[in-house]
Amino acid sequence: MFVCTLLTDPAAPSLDPALVDSLRNAWGGGDVQWLAPDEAAAFSLTSIPDNRWDVWADVQDLGVDLVILPLARRRKAMLLADMDSTMIQQECIDELADVAGVGARVKDITARAMNGELDFEAAIRERVGLLKDLPETVIGEVLATRISYMPGGATLLATMKAHGAYAALVSGGFTAFTASVADALGFDENRANTLLADGGVLTGEVGTPILGQQAKVDALNEITDRLGLAASDVLAVGDGANDLGMLQRAGMGVALHAKPSVAAQCDVRINFGDLTALLYLQGYARSEFVSV
Repeated sequence: MFVCTLLTDPAAPSLDPALVDSLRNAWGGGDVQWLAPDEAAAFSLTSIPDNRWDVWADVQDLGVDLVILPLARRRKAMLLADMDSTMIQQECIDELADVAGVGARVKDITARAMNGELDFEAAIRERVGLLKDLPETVIGEVLATRISYMPGGATLLATMKAHGAYAALVSGGFTAFTASVADALGFDENRANTLLADGGVLTGEVGTPILGQQAKVDALNEITDRLGLAASDVLAVGDGANDLGMLQRAGMGVALHAKPSVAAQCDVRINFGDLTALLYLQGYARSEFVSV
């Protein structure tokens, strides 16, 4: 058995009941369960329809996300999340670079690296090199004035943790940021790269080994082994090429507002919903959300 979930942007909910009923009837689905009025609905299926991606493309034009997942083990026991452009709305290194006066150059490298066009390690070394001699105090300033959280993130964490889930933040960014974000949102642990400094200024170097795509897969494997979980128990979420490994390894890998080359390689794509979409995909109704 499978479950089809349809959802929209919660800031402007526009899910038409007629669309949901029409699709359920065309695919011979079970009874519709409204997870949130005008925002999210789901129905069961006995098989994945052959025209799944054609329909997906059609409803995308309507501002609707459509996801089909196995019904079994729908609720996950672990959340493994990327940070930049996933749990927060910015790329931290781009913000640091903007303060350093090299924002445009670094932003271009970041975009190409996240789209899989550049080697991740080489790209991070090049970008960090451009931050040389930036005062360490800028990190705190950026955190305080330039970083905003992705909508729905706190609710996602609070709800999953209230149901016993473990949450890990694993980023190709930097520990100076992940420590703050993890604490604010309630992650149980965080892993990231380290910006090296000397005498209160950045050296332009990053600590090794560099946490890239494989390190995120390793984190998934290590944490699940430690907790006695399977990869199928994990919900992973990210947006960049360095997230693909963990997205494909996890039981539910969600490409959230992802780069085109990344989304194309993932079956679970959220382009309109916020992070609460990850709760709807697990079958949580809005009435079950833990408010924060």
